[in-house]
Amino acid sequence: MKPKRMLVLGVFAALAARADEGMWTYDNFPAAKVAKKYGFAPDAKWLEEARLASVRLAGGCSASFVSPEGLVMTNHHCAHRCIEHLSTKEKDFVKDGFYAPALENEVRCPEIELNELVQITDVTARVNAATKGLAGQAYNERQKAEMSSIEKECAADDEKLRCDVVTLYHGGIYDLYRYKRFQDVRLVFAPEFAIAFFGGDPDNFNFPRYDLDVSFLRAYENDKPARTEHYFKWSPNGAREGDLTFVSGHPGGTDRDLTMAELQYQRDVALPERLFDLAEYRGAVAEFGKISPEHYRISEAELFGVENSYKALKGRYQALISREVWDPKREREKSLRAKVDSKPRMKREYGGGWGMIAKALAEYRPRRKEYRYVEGGDGFKSRLFTIARTLLRGTEELGKPNQKRLREYRDSALPSLKQSLFSKAPIYDELEVFRLTYSLTKLREELGADHPFVHKVLGKKSPDELARELVAGSKLKDVQLRRQLWQDGKGKEAVLASTDSMIDLARFIDPDARALRKWHDDEIESAEKRGAEMIAKAKFELEGTSTYPDATFTLRLSYGSVKGWDEIDHHVEPLTTMAGAFERATGRDPFKLPESWLRANQKKQINLSTPLDFCSTNDIIGGNSGSPVFDKDRQIVGLIFDGNIHSLGGDYYYDEKLNRAVAVHSAALLEALDHIYGARRIAGELKGGPPSGISER
Repeated sequence: MKPKRMLVLGVFAALAARADEGMWTYDNFPAAKVAKKYGFAPDAKWLEEARLASVRLAGGCSASFVSPEGLVMTNHHCAHRCIEHLSTKEKDFVKDGFYAPALENEVRCPEIELNELVQITDVTARVNAATKGLAGQAYNERQKAEMSSIEKECAADDEKLRCDVVTLYHGGIYDLYRYKRFQDVRLVFAPEFAIAFFGGDPDNFNFPRYDLDVSFLRAYENDKPARTEHYFKWSPNGAREGDLTFVSGHPGGTDRDLTMAELQYQRDVALPERLFDLAEYRGAVAEFGKISPEHYRISEAELFGVENSYKALKGRYQALISREVWDPKREREKSLRAKVDSKPRMKREYGGGWGMIAKALAEYRPRRKEYRYVEGGDGFKSRLFTIARTLLRGTEELGKPNQKRLREYRDSALPSLKQSLFSKAPIYDELEVFRLTYSLTKLREELGADHPFVHKVLGKKSPDELARELVAGSKLKDVQLRRQLWQDGKGKEAVLASTDSMIDLARFIDPDARALRKWHDDEIESAEKRGAEMIAKAKFELEGTSTYPDATFTLRLSYGSVKGWDEIDHHVEPLTTMAGAFERATGRDPFKLPESWLRANQKKQINLSTPLDFCSTNDIIGGNSGSPVFDKDRQIVGLIFDGNIHSLGGDYYYDEKLNRAVAVHSAALLEALDHIYGARRIAGELKGGPPSGISER
């Protein structure tokens, strides 16, 4: 543990130390605090093994190694895109489930990348030295250049490595995270969507739950299962009420340490606008899915994502309009600013941070829709357009020095970018036309019919007419054509000469989009980052690192226990059983159990008393989906897939009385594999049995 990371007592230490709160980095885990409450203190070796057994789905989820042969456990909804991509009109694996009875039947996912965190290095001094005395555009450009240089040095042009400079404590610390990268990832098992998301949107973010939200993948190296010494073994008993539980995963992002100006912007502007957008789009996607069974199949993942986002953001909004959340945050900032202002040196060095952020937000607010719809892509929702923009910008950016490029085209990001660019995932014309028509309509609505950019894009055409022309005139579904245009990043002339309709559009609007990007990066982002860094340094002088940093989709470890909670009129028990799923079933979506479960129950193959789902006090957030839940012996007792309704405010605060993480029970996973799906090859591998190459007989 580095000296600067030592836990110290500070003014606000008690706030961070309460209850089971905290998404802790592995190099600053409060082992003594856990020991005081639960009688167990993880040591350095324990933490290292847990870290190396944890992996990340680069697209936005968590996972873990659960066998020495690269078997990976995550959620069904985390692997949903892969399952959808492998499906066809004739064989729908989302609906029917997937199981590879032998190793040779495991199928490669077009776009999944796994990351295993192998090293953490503090690079704060180097980043700070590079930006010392700078502000505005110069500060932002120099910081990004230095971060890109550090990442390039770390990866050393090895595409099996991924190196990211991570910002922690809003600029107080910069760490270099070095990952081992797995891009050959294959689907092994997934249950039917009906049981993976049993209860659908009504049960989402609720408990009791009765879901088997799981998928098993396998990491491959050199066309063989990746061998690893670092994996979680399976608990013989699973989770029981009162047990100590750990969750290792990659929470996507929290805003617990934002300034009041930032929180006010989210409460009054960003969240209401986003909720209106999602509500409208949800209705449109639902109507699209009603056109035919095939329309429903190709848009199901889109609808799931929209409904999930809407419910999550609604919970965030409700938290921010609550005085119980708002008032303590306001008082904490007031107290911190008073302490900074009381010390002349601190006031001089850090006191301007809050005003700098507030000013940046005030400048961003009137132009936010232009930025969102033009540069942010909200006006051009299309996979084909995304490919076109990537080809256009990528071949231009790669002609620049690494340090001068847009961050998404730096050398360390290229393997992931190319995996997505050359993905063989299907692209459906009907869905492309629908999404593009909708987003062009919103572009006109939000910017106004008289806006010069709207005139430039639409001319005399309707959104539907333009969308149909663009989709019909593009050949970018052809992966080989994409490769020919890319030319290992040297295809600038080929892209500029292309007459593809989507590339034409990307080329036509890119000057407008780049101008907005430059304004945002130079004027808005730079001020927000510089102000946050100043505030973070002030906090460190007063608090040290007795607190945990906001989540940043980097590996974190939380601790807690299996525990229910009290509602106003009843107590919620922490475990459900398989019997409860049959009792809750109605035979109608979304409470319709799949035929495999009904058959197994009729044949009395299922032990109905087997625990199915449970909840715990572990502090999690979106991005933790797929995280392993394990005990002090590093044995799997569950699989995180959700939180309860109270946890939706977890972006801003944690309340041990009510916030709960929701997981599939390890016993249910084995019971289902063994007695419902006959997937004994996988069940045996989890139990440390025969090699994974042995097929079912």
